[in-house]
Formats: sequence, structure tokens, C-alpha cells
Amino acid sequence: MSQAPRLLIVDDDPDLRGLLSDYLSGQGMTVAAVGDGDAMNRILAEQSFDILILDLMLPGTDGLTLCRDLRSRSSMPILMLTARGDELDRIIGLEMGADDYLPKPFNPRELLARVRSILRRVDEKRNSSSLRALQFADWRLELGAQHLVDGEGVVTPLSGGEFKLMQALAENPQRVMSRDQLMEAMNGKEAGPFDRTVDVMIGRLRKRLGDDAREPLLIKTIRSGGYMLACEVVPVR
Repeated sequence: MSQAPRLLIVDDDPDLRGLLSDYLSGQGMTVAAVGDGDAMNRILAEQSFDILILDLMLPGTDGLTLCRDLRSRSSMPILMLTARGDELDRIIGLEMGADDYLPKPFNPRELLARVRSILRRVDEKRNSSSLRALQFADWRLELGAQHLVDGEGVVTPLSGGEFKLMQALAENPQRVMSRDQLMEAMNGKEAGPFDRTVDVMIGRLRKRLGDDAREPLLIKTIRSGGYMLACEVVPVR
């Protein structure tokens, strides 16, 4: 990324906002910070950002609702923060469209590492290929805009994680992809033995594609194997 990454922090703790703003600014990033969802929506209407750091517990509209609403209209990466480290919270956050999840308390250096990892993956996907899209069934995965387009031209926004997973499947059509392979494609790391991130993301993609989870025609579950995009894919240049 040639320019300084632009980050928006949404957290109701003014001390944490100040600490993170100072730390991330010192790492060469341009940071804005607000305390609730109303302020977040106002600043997003006026400015663009490369990543959103969003607290789960906020006054007024909670972080999960804000995440879901924003994901319906934007593919901007979202890193969720929460004081509750419960796995259910993490799964719900991913279902709402978050790209990553960090429980409080955390080391600011870990937050920085996760932010850089997300931005690096976005940059790599943006610059890695001359392909414009991958066409499959009645859908087109736009690689530049990172969204899906159906046969009638209706655009379906994808989160960063959804896009990376869909791209991994579309680049390997009719081939079984293990959970570890898909987790590597999304987050650059293998799945843990109890990590359901891939399964949650697959469920979200099926909903977006209108693929029946009980009898999927596009993204098939391969027992003891992983998942497979069960159709031909045509590259569009």
C-alpha cells in the first residue's frame, strides 16, 4: 500500500481509543477514532478507510449489528474487538461479516500484526492477477471489486474472509480443499482442532449463493475431506 493505511477505531473506552490511536499512528498509520455507531456512520459518510477496528460492546447499536449493516454495503475489512473471549461471540462476529476477531485484553503489537496481515492480504489479492473475474454457474466473482455478481447483474458484497474463501474455491474448481488449505487462504494459518471459522464462512457463502445447506449444489461438503466448488469455472480477463 503506497499511502499510509487509514484505520477507523470504534470503541467506547476513551483511554483505549487514545492508546491505540497513538500507537498505530506511531507505526505510520492514519487513525481516526470514535465512541459509538452513530459517530462511525457519520465519519464513514465523509471519509474512506482501509480497515475498521470495531468493538463488540458499544452504547446504542452494538458492534455485531453495526458489522452486519456495514457488510451489507461494503467489503471494507473489519477486525472486531470484545471483552468477552467466548467462542460463540467469535463465531457470531464472523457470521455477521467480520474478517478477524481479537479478545480483550490484548497486546497492541498483536493488534498491529493482525491489521498488517489483513491489509497485506487485501493488497496481494488486488495486485496478484490480471484476471478480472471468475465465472461459475450463474455467478461472477469480481476479483478487483471483491464481490459477487449474479446473472441479472445484482451485486452481493463480500467480507474479506468470504472473498478469499470464495476465490480459493473458484481457483480450484471440482477439487477438494481441506479446512487447513482454506484457512491458510483466508488467514495465512492452519485451522485449530476446534476452529469452526471455515465452516462459518462456508455457511455464509452458501447463503449468499442461494445454495441449500442441506443439499448444496455449488459448495459441497466432502466428508473427512473439506469442501469443493462442484462446477466449472471460466476465467474472465
